[in-house]
Amino acid sequence: MSQLSLSELSLPASMEETEHIAALLADVASGSRSAFETLYRATSSKLFGICLRVLPDRAEAEDVLQEVYASVWRKAGQYDADRASAQAWLAMIARNKAIDRLRATPHAQRHAPIEDAAEAPDHGPTPQQHAETATDRARLDACMDKLDQRRRELIRTAFFDGATYEELAERSGSPLGSVKSWIRRGLMQLRVCLER
Repeated sequence: MSQLSLSELSLPASMEETEHIAALLADVASGSRSAFETLYRATSSKLFGICLRVLPDRAEAEDVLQEVYASVWRKAGQYDADRASAQAWLAMIARNKAIDRLRATPHAQRHAPIEDAAEAPDHGPTPQQHAETATDRARLDACMDKLDQRRRELIRTAFFDGATYEELAERSGSPLGSVKSWIRRGLMQLRVCLER
């Protein structure tokens, strides 16, 4: 079954990545193992870096990273895009798990003081990135509003619900070829609008 990808829509890279990770989390919450693997490949190096900054022992950091992804598998349904970006939510889990491990380590075995954990970089969006994301979202919303209702609903359902072309055709009672054509034309209209 062909799945729509966010790369079909020309969005700024940071917003595209954010939406992609959020979509993967939604799929993981639904129990998709392939989405979980894709999420791991897309985010594990950054999360491992967070673990290493808090826990300088590589083996400890690797153990914590496994705990992070076990937690993500169980809690993906709790992710709320209105509260934080997907990357910030994942970074928070990694940082908290690493700090918990550091606190559980006997004082004599600690390699770094807990104060070093406070210096671990915050991978959440900066105020400037947050403003840019808000601006990009407003532009995207304005461009979406210019689409006819059918294309707008199909694109939103595809991207936010992760529906396939086949599912969209079934839901709308329309031929598969028509649905693909409507979405393709809608994405082209969005691309032209966003490039202005």
